[in-house]
Amino acid sequence: MSLKFRLNLLITLLSLAFILVVGTILVNDTRVSIRERVEAASRVTVQLLDTVIISSALNPEYGETHKVLQGFLQSLGYVRSSHIMLYDIRGNVLYESPESTFKIDVYPPVWFAKLVAPKTEVVERRIRYGTLVVSSSAAGSIREAWSGFSQLMWVGLGFFVLLNVMVYGLLRYSLRPIKPILASISRMEHGDLDTRLPTFKLPEFDRIGHSLNRMAESLAAERQLEENRQLTQLIQSHIEDERRSLARELHDELGQYVTAIKTFAVAIVNKTKEKSPDIANNAQTIVAAANQIYAGMHDIIRKLRPGALDNLGLAETLQDTVNHNQTLHPEIQFNLSLEGDLDNLGETLNINIYRIVQEAINNAIKHAEANVINIKLTVQDNALRLSINDNGVGMNLATVDQTQHFGLLGMRERVQGFHGSFNVVSEPNIGTTLYINIPQVLSA
Repeated sequence: MSLKFRLNLLITLLSLAFILVVGTILVNDTRVSIRERVEAASRVTVQLLDTVIISSALNPEYGETHKVLQGFLQSLGYVRSSHIMLYDIRGNVLYESPESTFKIDVYPPVWFAKLVAPKTEVVERRIRYGTLVVSSSAAGSIREAWSGFSQLMWVGLGFFVLLNVMVYGLLRYSLRPIKPILASISRMEHGDLDTRLPTFKLPEFDRIGHSLNRMAESLAAERQLEENRQLTQLIQSHIEDERRSLARELHDELGQYVTAIKTFAVAIVNKTKEKSPDIANNAQTIVAAANQIYAGMHDIIRKLRPGALDNLGLAETLQDTVNHNQTLHPEIQFNLSLEGDLDNLGETLNINIYRIVQEAINNAIKHAEANVINIKLTVQDNALRLSINDNGVGMNLATVDQTQHFGLLGMRERVQGFHGSFNVVSEPNIGTTLYINIPQVLSA
């Protein structure tokens, strides 16, 4: 059932209800009016006839009462709202008043007559040599009432039809924008986010159109953002693959060469330290340089791809990272707290959490001037919560454009790629805290 049909049906029912209420009031008023009119006419008629009867009784010279009354009634003729019967002493009809000819061509329906007809009142007078019977009659009044009521009914019916036609036309005109709105929603539902609604004349539909257009723009932007995030994840995945490959090549290829150089240099030292001390010293320098190259290479490998992440898991890798930074920066106190199941997070989430922690520690060391860094990672109720706090110089977030801080931006993108939330709370001279929440992290 369409909205237009429902509204038109509602208007129709309300109109019918209004007509029925008005009709009921008119019928009730008509019934009261007819009853009062008939009662008043009957009382007047009875009083008049009582006067004639009394006058005849006080003046015998006028003749017998029933004869006098018969002559008076015949000269009187029709009496409105009253039906008069005069009987002689034997019960024979001496006189019967004629029926009303008022609105004689009007034929009210039976239901209307039953609704408005008052109760018939009968007054009987015993007179000398006869009986007078006066009955109330509302036939003429009913025909008169029906004549006016039927005219009002036809006027009401015409108004009802005209009202419904006007309402139907108005609704049809007013609800025309619904069709393009529904069509646009259907196209959006099927993925067409480029559809736009035109401007409508009615302000309500115009606001709906503007809202749908803004929603389509937001959905298109969100879809573009999601595509960009997926592309970012793909790029990051390829970068991690290249880092893993490069770390493996550094470890396997360059590590072997450095080890070989160191081995040759040590052999030279052992052979020449007595006969050619100068050569032995130079060879020892090569050994020291090889050691430095080997240590630097392992530091690069650690930054490219921590081997512990593939072999021991996220918990051990984070612990190793914290220990390594503690060794490099003994003036800073590192606190690491790990809770929950960290073994089933998956390789992609593991490397992203590691990179976030790695970036946050580097930022705190380089920029925060902190002496305490707290890291807490919890997996509970299938959600991952990570907080990284330092007691450094902090920053005023109201004046900082976070989009220009690529460390924060990179961490935010990593978190949003997993449909998580990333929040930064920082106050000058108090410190900075990163809050990260990622739902649905455990594999089924």
